[in-house]
Amino acid sequence: MNRLNRRQFTSLAAAGIATASMPRLRAAGPNETLGVCVVGVNSRGNEHIRGFNHDPRTEIRAIVDIDESVGQQRVAKVAEMQGKKPKFFTDIRDAIDFDGIDILSAATPNHWHALMGIWGMQSGKDVYVEKPICHNIDEGRALVATAKKYGRMCQTGTQCRSSSAVRDAMQFIAEGGIGEVKFARGLCYKRRASIGPLGDYPIPEKVNFDLWSGPATFTDPKLTRRNFHYDWHWQRHYGNGDLGNQGPHQTDIARWGLGLNRHPNAIFTYGGRLGYQTERKDKNYVDAGDTGNTEISIYDYGDKCIVFETRGLDCKTTSGPEIEGFFGNEGSNKIGVIFYGSEGYLAQTSYEHCTAYDLDMNVIKDFRAKNVGDAHFANFIDACQSRDASKLNADALMGHLSAGVSHLGNISYYLGEQNHGSPDEIRQILAGVKSLDDNDATLKRTVDHLVGNGVILEETPLSIGAQLKFDPETERFIGNEAANAMLTREYRKGFEVPAPENV
Repeated sequence: MNRLNRRQFTSLAAAGIATASMPRLRAAGPNETLGVCVVGVNSRGNEHIRGFNHDPRTEIRAIVDIDESVGQQRVAKVAEMQGKKPKFFTDIRDAIDFDGIDILSAATPNHWHALMGIWGMQSGKDVYVEKPICHNIDEGRALVATAKKYGRMCQTGTQCRSSSAVRDAMQFIAEGGIGEVKFARGLCYKRRASIGPLGDYPIPEKVNFDLWSGPATFTDPKLTRRNFHYDWHWQRHYGNGDLGNQGPHQTDIARWGLGLNRHPNAIFTYGGRLGYQTERKDKNYVDAGDTGNTEISIYDYGDKCIVFETRGLDCKTTSGPEIEGFFGNEGSNKIGVIFYGSEGYLAQTSYEHCTAYDLDMNVIKDFRAKNVGDAHFANFIDACQSRDASKLNADALMGHLSAGVSHLGNISYYLGEQNHGSPDEIRQILAGVKSLDDNDATLKRTVDHLVGNGVILEETPLSIGAQLKFDPETERFIGNEAANAMLTREYRKGFEVPAPENV
């Protein structure tokens, strides 16, 4: 096979050129073991290792991680699991050129997801990309275009798409099980402590910070966060907050149940990064994170609506009876989706459990599943073997649309981050925001939650995001260039994510 060296490959990718001269892997036969390369193995990548090792149709042949100590530990683990040692790489570009790889499985930080998927598909591999499939809207569309152009399988890591419980529940909604459904509420009530104060922290030993930064603009090799390997989630330069971390699971289900295979028409978010000053008993405390830990995002789809609630403080006693009726009041975390129908409700309360109720909250049907993660990997491998993208439960387009919900909500928040207001001022604005929710009740529940956690809103008030109109076809905001600028980002030379037309 004629192979490009890393310099040649990087030059083509940086220019956004997709050509027939780029390397292609042999087509694996339907009964042939598929070689897997898992990229990013410090956290979520461990589930990718487990999932692909569990399926006898695949063999893990390469591990990639910018932290050599972590990567070598996983190499030893895989060797023990499957009886064969995988090759280790610190640079994805070297791994892409390695013989015997049919699947690239990406569990890196969010800012790497799209470029890694594009490079993988351009080099002839099928890709499994963790959620969110992209760091911004334009990246998601580029992944969709790449999968189509190269005929590759691209699965998003939204496992609920392969949960028999969720699939059956969505079919129940589609068949009128709870009547007409036009509104869904997604919840991420998930306790997130402060990631520590702003400061310069050393890069962990054996971490290649240049490669870790990848497409993100390179900062001085000092950190503003204490925990290198996870807390990037709460820094928008690399992550997307919990709206973009947990949110794509629930917004994916909300869109699915409402039959929405497009972006919303309008978006409005209010919220903030609140409560850590109270916890530290220091009103001047500045947390190193810059994504919202409290966000209420309203998405108008015309005749349908999604509201997504993000909460990072303790939710034990401040969820409100309208939420606790579906999730109970045991524990702080409440993660899922509630569908409101004309004849009842349906709540997805875990990857493996959904419950339908009548209007009096009597249970009318239960949906349960097991081994959701295994089912999702298996569905991806089915598509890889059959070369039939229609078999994918969570293809690139589904991943793009569900990640897009989070990105659009965050853009509204970021644009209004310094525009603070009292609950009464927000209530007045909400009166003019199109929504199928009881906006006043949701605002009150949010304020009660914050006050219950000791937040003094007069000292650290909520931010009022921009009211945005969006064209789902062109994927551009209407009349707001500042918002349009946030649909993409500045990329480092050699790590540019190509525009969709240039993949």
